Amino acid sequence: MPLPLPHELPVGRVLDLPGRGSTWITDTPGPAPEAMPLVLLHALGCTGLLTWFPSIAHLSRRHRVITLDQRGHGRGIASAQFSLRDCADDVAALLDALGLERAVVVGYSMGGVVAQRVWRQHPQRVAGLVLAATSDRFRLTVAERAFFAGMGASMLGARGIARSRVATGAARATAEALDVDHTDTRAWALRELRSTSPWSVAEALTALGRHHSRPWLGRVDVPTAVVVTNRDRVVPARRQLALARSVPGATVHDIDAGHAACVLEADVFVPALAQAVATVTARVR
Repeated sequence: MPLPLPHELPVGRVLDLPGRGSTWITDTPGPAPEAMPLVLLHALGCTGLLTWFPSIAHLSRRHRVITLDQRGHGRGIASAQFSLRDCADDVAALLDALGLERAVVVGYSMGGVVAQRVWRQHPQRVAGLVLAATSDRFRLTVAERAFFAGMGASMLGARGIARSRVATGAARATAEALDVDHTDTRAWALRELRSTSPWSVAEALTALGRHHSRPWLGRVDVPTAVVVTNRDRVVPARRQLALARSVPGATVHDIDAGHAACVLEADVFVPALAQAVATVTARVR
């Protein structure tokens, strides 16, 4: 069944995280106040809205959906040095600022690494995990470095958006919500991309190169789902599957898509993401 195009996407706002700095969030209410909140963590070099704009409307049918610009990205917290540990602490501070006890943390690529660290550092705040197109470590081969350096441009080029009906509609709705000319969604995307400096991307790449979570993934004790992108040339499917096998009871939701599936192949990605989220929330105590 084709997904309906979203008619409206949230307009972001600045949120102060006491003692840490201010960041940019979107906060879309769910169908009821008690709906399980989702915190969506974005990919490297992107922003919260840029990674997740095709998914928000569909997920908000059942859940409160929150995105934030992670530190060093977009309008996220400015810091002298990028740290995955700090990114995870920022998520806990975000939950405090919004008055939330727990949330399902959803991470894409770099966001999946941060999501793992949120559980590691703040397990009591994590109701469940959904990890997509990610790994327990990035080896940072030449191919990985080249892709990450230009990830946003490759995800959101004019031809790329045109290939995805969901992405096209969502990009137009996003542009309208942000008061941008919807006939030039590529200009909006480029503005979002340019809001993250190459220096910040390089800092994040270095931090990703140091990440290795396999020694403790076996202790993850919350419902977890892994969305595997089978045609991924950046994080090969075998490494994504190895991540899933390392987490007790993790379910696998594989799709025939590449690493930029969250936008370029949203027609395939969004239903798989929604299924993964439903699987996790059904198992949350």
